[in-house]
Amino acid sequence: MTALLLDPGMDLTLRPMRYPDFYEQYRAAIRNTWTVEEVDLAADVADLARLSPAEHHLVKRLVAFFATGDSIVANNLVLNLYQHVNAPEARLYLSRQLFEEAVHVQFYLTLLDTYLPDHDERAQAFAAIEHIPSIRAKGEFCFKWIDSINGLTALRTREDRRAFLLNLICFAACIEGLFFYGAFAYVYWLRSRGLLQGLATGTNWVFRDESMHMNFAFSVVDTVRAEEPDLFDDDLRAQVTDMLREAVEAEFRFAQDVCGDGLAGMNARDMREYLSYVADQRLVRLGMEPVFGATNPFPFMELQDVQELTNFFERRVSAYQVAVSGTVSLDEDF
Repeated sequence: MTALLLDPGMDLTLRPMRYPDFYEQYRAAIRNTWTVEEVDLAADVADLARLSPAEHHLVKRLVAFFATGDSIVANNLVLNLYQHVNAPEARLYLSRQLFEEAVHVQFYLTLLDTYLPDHDERAQAFAAIEHIPSIRAKGEFCFKWIDSINGLTALRTREDRRAFLLNLICFAACIEGLFFYGAFAYVYWLRSRGLLQGLATGTNWVFRDESMHMNFAFSVVDTVRAEEPDLFDDDLRAQVTDMLREAVEAEFRFAQDVCGDGLAGMNARDMREYLSYVADQRLVRLGMEPVFGATNPFPFMELQDVQELTNFFERRVSAYQVAVSGTVSLDEDF
């Protein structure tokens, strides 16, 4: 009997390859290599000095979320995903993803060291998940789904596999696909105003990585759906929809904190619309009906999606070349 992707074990056989698409995604990720040292944050320091108090608050909240966000994703990858996706070519990709999460953590560490030179302020940012309610709520959402399969050592039953799928979908659609997309929107709003170009350059590369992580996870979901279609019943769909609704609420709470009374071109109301729009996109990608009926209120994100995601899903070589120093061409449109 042919082994299934979620069957327990540690398959080591790369030939014959069962899932060549996972291997191609691994190879594409290698071609997308970049390093933190290529990101120039020097000009950002001058920009920070001319931000308004409300803009300063936004930036501080944003980097406080970044301080732990990718570490949470990496922990779930190591503790849960790698153990249960049983194909060596898939584990190759997950190994590469773990490296990329480490690069993101390094980027955000460098970002905080540059943006927050005061030692106490920097320490507060790294502890934000404990003392900033809007960030703590997002962390609790993440940990709830990590803990939901913490005790699973093997996916032996239908319920085990459904629990794993919910964790995988949560991290793909809600955390990498919604929480981080919300954060990227703040970055690209700043960039659209000519501010913090170094942050935007590094975020371009993080954006590409996260898009690839999300696509890989959805590919795993597609594969499991093809192999075990009975797992995808109305109950699972309802749980996924509820999960995305909860994620939108958590991220909207963060938006209310970040935006305060509103900034020119960025406010909590529009961010809620954007988050709802993104959540609908994730549901459609999962083969489900959208529930929010929202539209994208941010033209700068629509252009970003076209430039990055279209290239990504078409697998154009230009989207995966090794990063070069300087400003990437995407910035010229803003």
